[in-house]
Amino acid sequence: KKHKIALATARAGNVIGGGDWATDRIVPDCIKAILAGKPIVVRNPHAVRPWQHVLEPLSGYLCLAENLGKDGPKYSGSWNFGPAEQDCQTVGYLVKTICSQWGPKAEYSLGNTKGPHEATFLKLDCSKAHTLLGWRPHWDLKNALWATVAWYKGCAERRNAREICLEQIDKYERLKQCESA
Repeated sequence: KKHKIALATARAGNVIGGGDWATDRIVPDCIKAILAGKPIVVRNPHAVRPWQHVLEPLSGYLCLAENLGKDGPKYSGSWNFGPAEQDCQTVGYLVKTICSQWGPKAEYSLGNTKGPHEATFLKLDCSKAHTLLGWRPHWDLKNALWATVAWYKGCAERRNAREICLEQIDKYERLKQCESA
């Protein structure tokens, strides 16, 4: 007997959250500068991105996987998981908010805009995930940034990274349950 395998691809908007130390990514670059006592250099403050906490697309991926297991052909294909429209904000907004949440030792400056070409506006159409999966983001950008900054500050204060992650997952799950009730 032949079995059909349902496949899907998924992508997410600009994902933020604790634990990302990659080079040339705005949040890790901000945190590295703050921890080094240097101002954050902002190349493209007016560029708009679909910012979302890492728990958002992960919840979407899990929802998609569950539905693929139930009715694969219906859920095969490509999917986007991104924030609500109002959470597509500028890089400048993101950096200012990170600095504000971190405290007085966090500063930024506008840097040389000569760098690799970057799109000025990015956004994802997540209507398919909304309609077919009933998936919606649960944390707005304010909460996403709060959780992100709290993770890095906690680690800078020598708190256990795993414990911080588990606390944030628990907070996210409680909010999700309240919204679906």
